[in-house]
Amino acid sequence: MLLKGFSKLNLNSKEKHTFKIHIAYSAIEGIILGVLALNEFVFIKSLHGSNYQLGILFQFSMLVFIFLVFFNEFLKRYKNKRKLLRLVAIYTRLPLICLAFFPTNPEAVSGNSIYHYIFLSIFLVYYFGNPIIYPTINLFLKNKYDHKNFGKLFGYATSINKIITLLATLIYGILLDANNFAFTYVFPIVAILGIFSLFLLSKIDCVINTTETIKQKFWVSVKESVFEMFRILKNNRPYRDFEIGFMFYGFSFMITTAVITIFFEKALNLNYSSFAFYKNAYNIIAIILLPLSGKILGKIDPRKYAAITFASLLLYLLFLSLTEYYPTNFDIFGIKIYFLLIPAYLFYGIFAASMSLLWFIGSAYFCKNEDAGTYQSVHLSLTSVRAMFAPLLGVLFYELIGFTGTFAIAILSLTIAIAVMYYSFYVDKKNKLE
Repeated sequence: MLLKGFSKLNLNSKEKHTFKIHIAYSAIEGIILGVLALNEFVFIKSLHGSNYQLGILFQFSMLVFIFLVFFNEFLKRYKNKRKLLRLVAIYTRLPLICLAFFPTNPEAVSGNSIYHYIFLSIFLVYYFGNPIIYPTINLFLKNKYDHKNFGKLFGYATSINKIITLLATLIYGILLDANNFAFTYVFPIVAILGIFSLFLLSKIDCVINTTETIKQKFWVSVKESVFEMFRILKNNRPYRDFEIGFMFYGFSFMITTAVITIFFEKALNLNYSSFAFYKNAYNIIAIILLPLSGKILGKIDPRKYAAITFASLLLYLLFLSLTEYYPTNFDIFGIKIYFLLIPAYLFYGIFAASMSLLWFIGSAYFCKNEDAGTYQSVHLSLTSVRAMFAPLLGVLFYELIGFTGTFAIAILSLTIAIAVMYYSFYVDKKNKLE
């Protein structure tokens, strides 16, 4: 289906070359994401990390984007973005090799172990590469793909990424059930793959035309970048509404991520294979829907698209929370299947397919091609704002009011996000008709 859809696209030589690199990069990153998909579960099940440490681990993945206000200006000044990607690859992916020296027995990591903090530190460094990598990818692809093909090509590449992620998650889950400390030899391999994938991505030849030479000092420019972000949010109302809706969605997503991992471990008592099964279940649905999602995103307003995306996450959380009260299940090949998790992960698959595109490229639909990197930087910076408090607040909610109360707060927040997106879309639609 992917090949059939791809063959119908009328691509120029630059798009074809970029797409080949994009596909290869996405495939390798799929392996890495497949391993990272079980990372929080490994931390709480194999390393016996605390609930709040688990919240911090997830928090790191988003909190680093708060530095985008500096990275955005740095990216503007650093002309050789190929070299920059390669340096980021070495400095942020190589430390994963250190996990090879972790102990492989539960006693050594029990209690308040130093290895918990080393683990957290390694992944803090790893995630620090993303504030440079993500805007750069967006900038490269937006300037190489034609606007009409942008969503479609991104959708095809993401589908390949999801397929590889599915296989990697399944294999890694089986390895972890056989050996709870399999991560000690898996992550060094991931380190090498992470470096290679970014070196590969750096082969995209992207020359960005600038209209003026940067003459201001760095910190003066940083200040200007902050004001530029505020100007974008102030003057571009559709984009501002888009980000307001995302703030409510992001709050919901972040307060539940760590709590869901705890839910699977403590409430449902899943093993690694079962956890990997549910991860793969939604990925299969996402793979099937991604090409369609890419086409839809290219045809409808991103705010309307976002409302549909948020609604699917809301339904996922609803069915997930009901599983605690109706835990009917059966075992098959050592995998525990809960009946209510079947519709839950059907909706989560829809969410994953649409959010995979929306989160990375949704902001690009509100700006000119040359501003895609800046708009994505604003988007990621706002992500870091909610990451400053939401993950740990979610753990606090869980400890105070339990799983159901936490999920209820998240569902309310998603309802507000949906309302914001629809209101903004229909106000714009009404104004255009007048």
